[in-house]
This record gives sequence, C-alpha cells and structure tokens, in this order.
Amino acid sequence: MEWSDIRIFLAVARSGTLGGAARSLQLSHPTIGRRLRALEQAVGHTLFQRTADGLVPTDEGAGIIALAEQMEEGALAMARRLEGREEKLQGRLRISCADWFGAYVLPAIIADYSRSYPHVDVEILTGTRLFNLAQREADIAFRIVPFEGPDVVQRRLVRLPYGVYIAEGSPDPVLGDGAGFRLIMHDTSTGHFPDIEWLKASFPKAWPLLSSNNRHVQARMCLRGIGIAVLPRVVGNHVQGLRRLQLADEPPSREIWMGYHRDLRRLNRLRAFIGVVSDHVEAMHA
Repeated sequence: MEWSDIRIFLAVARSGTLGGAARSLQLSHPTIGRRLRALEQAVGHTLFQRTADGLVPTDEGAGIIALAEQMEEGALAMARRLEGREEKLQGRLRISCADWFGAYVLPAIIADYSRSYPHVDVEILTGTRLFNLAQREADIAFRIVPFEGPDVVQRRLVRLPYGVYIAEGSPDPVLGDGAGFRLIMHDTSTGHFPDIEWLKASFPKAWPLLSSNNRHVQARMCLRGIGIAVLPRVVGNHVQGLRRLQLADEPPSREIWMGYHRDLRRLNRLRAFIGVVSDHVEAMHA
C-alpha cells in the first residue's frame, strides 16, 4: 500500500468529494477517482459510500482513518526533517498571517527578503483560519496569540499599539459616552479581542452597527463615516482619510507571535526570512 494512495484516501475523507480532494492535492478529478477505485480493489473493501451529501466513509473506511493519519504524520515528519537540512536558498516559503498583517506589515519585509533571495517563491496565506504547521500547510505563521503544541518554536516579536479612528471631518465622540455615534466591531466568534471589549465599554451609548473579521474592511467602512473603529495603528495610520483620536485612555495593544515547526529550524530559506523579520522588528523599536 503506497503513501500516495493513502494521501488520496485522507483527502477524500476530509473533503467529502472527489472534486474537493482533487483541488487540495492539485490533481485531476479523474485521477482521484481512478486511484481511489484502485485502492478499494487492493484492500478488498469499499471505503466510501456515495450519498446525496457526498462521499461518506463506510465502517471499513472509518476504521482506518486514524491509521492513515499516523502514516501521514510519519511521511510529513520525514519531509520536514529532510527539508530542514536543505542547503540552497530556493523553493517555496509559505507564510500564514491575519489579513491586515499581510497587507500592512509584511510588504516591506517581503520586499527586502525577495531582493536578497530572489530564487525563493513566497506564498502568503491570510485569513482567520489557523493553518497547521505540523502538516506543512504553512512554514511560518504570525498570530496575536501564542501557539499551542510542543513541536512549535515560537517567539514574541513585538507589541503593536491600537488606536481609535473616525473619518476626517467627523466630530469627536465623547469618551465614556459615544451618544450619536455607531461602532464598527470585529467578529469575536473566532476568539477574544480586548480592543473590541474596550471599544464597547468606552463608548457605551454608541450603537453597534457593523462587524467584520477583516480589519481592512473595518478601516474602509470607518473611512466612509459609518462609525468608530479600533484598529492596529499600523493599519489606521496608513489609511488616508482616517483620523486617530487623541484620548486619555487608549485601547489595549496586542502581541504578535511568530512560530514554525521545530523540524524546519535548519531550513535555510526560513532562517533567512526570520533574520529579515528580526531586522524589521528592531527598526520598529528604534
């Protein structure tokens, strides 16, 4: 039984469709179907039941998912270990971060890195999803909370200040009141956001109007005069037409954490990238 077939089995089990598995593995739909049928013939069991909702593992298929995941972890560990000893500064570097971090913090870092290491292809994955470092969904990630798991090497990079913003030309809201104003909120279903709690407590008479899990969307809505927004200053200060309020009480800042799997600590293209990040972080403190 080959790992490539087990990889397809897991992709189908996770996506529930041949098409979803094909997209995740960057293979054709017919190839996925053909390889799955060959695997079922080789093991002598039907591994998936075709239903109106997609492909559902049979009892036999469900019974081997954990074993297949163990094989997957072994294959990924081998790949990480071998890549960790890579000598050449080439290949692909996958970076995971929040949308605003990718739009307002990373560009200067990537520009310097790409000038020094032009043969490394950089892929930036943004959004609220926490990409799995152990499964090589990303090589390095930036988050506002510490990483979990014993195999992640992590470092607190910097504490970024946040500010309160309104559109230029709008009157100042009264701290501790906020009557007549609306609040632009962050979607808090993905975690705890002290800055949003501060915003609601600081302008208790303002009306919550809009929420988004994208800081850039919040900034653009604020720019249109829709309401008051709390934003990382690295975002708000770079959006022309926004004005940061000078308040006696400022919203809480947030820490930025950087993490990568320990098996990649010798990956030269990753080490070089971390060096460029460190230089930029030192400049932010200067």
